[in-house]
Amino acid sequence: MTHDKTDWLSINTIRTLAMDAVEQAHSGHPGAPMALAPVAYQLWQQELRFDPTQPIWPNRDRFVLSNGHASMLLYSLLHLTGSRRVTSSYTVEDGPAVSLEDIKKFRQLDSSTPGHPEYRWTSGVETTTGPLGQGVSNSVGMAIASRWLAGYFNRPGFELFDYDVWAICGDGDMMEGVASEAASIAGHLKLPNLCWVYDSNHISIDGSTSLAFTEDVGKRFEAYGWRVLHVNDANDLDALSKAFRTFKQDRGLPTLIIVHSEIGWGAPKKQGTASAHGEPLGEEEIKGAKRKYGWPEDAKFLVPDGVRERFAERVGERGRKLRTEWEAKFAEYQKQYPELADHLQRMQRRELPVGWDKELPTFPADAKGMATRESSGKVINALAKNYPWLLGGSADLNPSTKTYLTFSGAMKPGDLTGRNIHYGVREHAMGSITNGLALCKVRPYSATFLIFSDYERPAIRLSAIMEVPAIHIFTHDSIGLGEDGPTHQPVEHLASLRAIPGLIVLRPGDANEVTEAWRLIAPLRHEPVVLVLTRQAVPTLDRTKYAPASGVAKGAYVLSDSKGTPDVILIGTGSEVSLCLQAQEQLEGQGVKTRVVSMPSWELFERQDEAYREQVLPSSVRARVAVEKAATFGWERFVGLRGAVVGMRTFGASAPLKALQQKFGFTVENVVKTAREVIEQAKK
Repeated sequence: MTHDKTDWLSINTIRTLAMDAVEQAHSGHPGAPMALAPVAYQLWQQELRFDPTQPIWPNRDRFVLSNGHASMLLYSLLHLTGSRRVTSSYTVEDGPAVSLEDIKKFRQLDSSTPGHPEYRWTSGVETTTGPLGQGVSNSVGMAIASRWLAGYFNRPGFELFDYDVWAICGDGDMMEGVASEAASIAGHLKLPNLCWVYDSNHISIDGSTSLAFTEDVGKRFEAYGWRVLHVNDANDLDALSKAFRTFKQDRGLPTLIIVHSEIGWGAPKKQGTASAHGEPLGEEEIKGAKRKYGWPEDAKFLVPDGVRERFAERVGERGRKLRTEWEAKFAEYQKQYPELADHLQRMQRRELPVGWDKELPTFPADAKGMATRESSGKVINALAKNYPWLLGGSADLNPSTKTYLTFSGAMKPGDLTGRNIHYGVREHAMGSITNGLALCKVRPYSATFLIFSDYERPAIRLSAIMEVPAIHIFTHDSIGLGEDGPTHQPVEHLASLRAIPGLIVLRPGDANEVTEAWRLIAPLRHEPVVLVLTRQAVPTLDRTKYAPASGVAKGAYVLSDSKGTPDVILIGTGSEVSLCLQAQEQLEGQGVKTRVVSMPSWELFERQDEAYREQVLPSSVRARVAVEKAATFGWERFVGLRGAVVGMRTFGASAPLKALQQKFGFTVENVVKTAREVIEQAKK
């Protein structure tokens, strides 16, 4: 392929926009965009299937900038291609996703060019990146989604889904454990549509990566089952083209292209040094770099004539042609496969299929009951039958989490049409891959024990930041594990998950609360959920005696009330709801008017209006006791300073459940005793 002056003019425009934006912001990372400009330019211009006028076209290639500190590389590309802005309701507007003014406001309040790329904030950003390793791990989920969508929607003559996923990553990504987990899964599944472009510049914040990172990355990826290609010079456009074409033409394995670059390329003194990584270059160094590029030294934010046109005639024209052909094909598809076409459109808008809830079970009252993980397994299988793009898996714990879809097969190398994913013992990658699946509009869930939410937490946090409706299922939710002991008994985990903004945490108290939890989860479009479930059986409550489980939708509800104003309110979640009911029975027998409130979700309850919250927890009743087999942290907002919490103040212990309940006070006798104490305290 021939390259002309306009190609290099365009590449140097990317470089200078990055340098100028970082310098004006007095903050940022100029070195990586300067080094990677040729790589990104060649990829976008030659291979990327992306229409800037319709940046959410379903079959577009996904481009992930995993080394998100190089954000100006992506912002420059979005600006120069004229990518359009997309609203939260998925409509495309006339305005640019990134204007030149936005670039001038890099890293400033409310600009569309934050320090790291943010999904739903800047159109054209496919995922939020910055925490290293997350972007490439998301890309594995995106690649899985492409193959699953192809299996579900494609029909002879109608190849609606065949997009590729490209991720640029750096040395930091390669050091992060989550990237290794994700790469291992990708290699196992032999994802043929996944390409990581590794910017190997051997520089980190501390200095040379040789201080801590000397392994042969290529050999590691070959061991994972990847094809590994090398480009010895990031400025060699022909070598880059050859590597990209090899990925496209020689399918069968995921591909790693190792590109050797020099960070801050062109800077007279800082090229190849750590000082080019995470700080502005300074005016003199920028002038020197611009001289190297043949650029006007004093020009700032310059986009020369012909640059935007070059992007339009290559990535723009190719993307528009592919997108219009796809839309014409989809119009015919709608006629031949109207139900599938309806599913595709609903999925893209994050809407539910018709009749999605028609088989959700109602459970009869049962004093023995069942574990909420068991009832959830029944509900998810009923739901998934009428929700075709609901899919997911567990971290080697399907028999324990009960999340296997029994009517479908599992994804396996060469065949990703199943709806069950075997993640192996890789909780962190599982969470990140789940986010990648959600970003491609399928509805994914992940599952493991609550104790291992610690391993998945960075991905859960990003679910919330990105506002994607990922479903994170956690079973074995308390000291109820018994003999497994404190290493496996979660204590602080509920409190820490509740601390994440924008995340809904649900801990249902019986089988019918589980059904209502899933009824609440399914329609969510922009909120991730943590569903917390028991290992041990809990009674299925008699709803002719107690309030309907539909109260779950409001986060908390009066499950069982006293006659007249209560003397004390008992608040329970999960397996402790039934304990509160037993304590209520004893207290009422002693003449103490007692209300029991089931509170499966703090977040949902706090969204209710003041009148409803007052109705459930009247401010006049100060005697309140919360009961939860977890850390007491945070409960004071509901029990008040005069209330009490029957909870965990230490780690657990290894013993049968009954012994643990006695040791830590989760008994009817202790709850009754605590209730009487708070009543007396309230009187004072």
